[in-house]
Amino acid sequence: MKTILYVEDNEFNRKIVRHLLARTTYRLIEATDGEAGVTTAREALPDLVIMDIQLPKQSGLEATRELRADPATADIPIIVITSFALAGDEEKAREAGAAAYLAKPYSPRELLQMIRNLVPES
Repeated sequence: MKTILYVEDNEFNRKIVRHLLARTTYRLIEATDGEAGVTTAREALPDLVIMDIQLPKQSGLEATRELRADPATADIPIIVITSFALAGDEEKAREAGAAAYLAKPYSPRELLQMIRNLVPES
């Protein structure tokens, strides 16, 4: 079973992803700020991280850079999600080490397809 870490401070958004993955074989774990996301990723070593950009304590881009710099988490694919998509955001996300980028609002099916492309269900 593949594990996905979702780092998101908004409960409504976490609920959407919980429901999206409920009918899959993925196991979902969650963190509500950037620092907790980095700590959880280092402890759980998930197969994939979904990272919001706007997070308390540490931004999603900073957290992504920190995970990329750590040999234990450097190869975990990260999907960066933002609700304030600005010109250059995707480029910044990719420079930080994101494998994929998605702007809100997004189609849950689009996110699920992105997840399956990066880490196919077992």
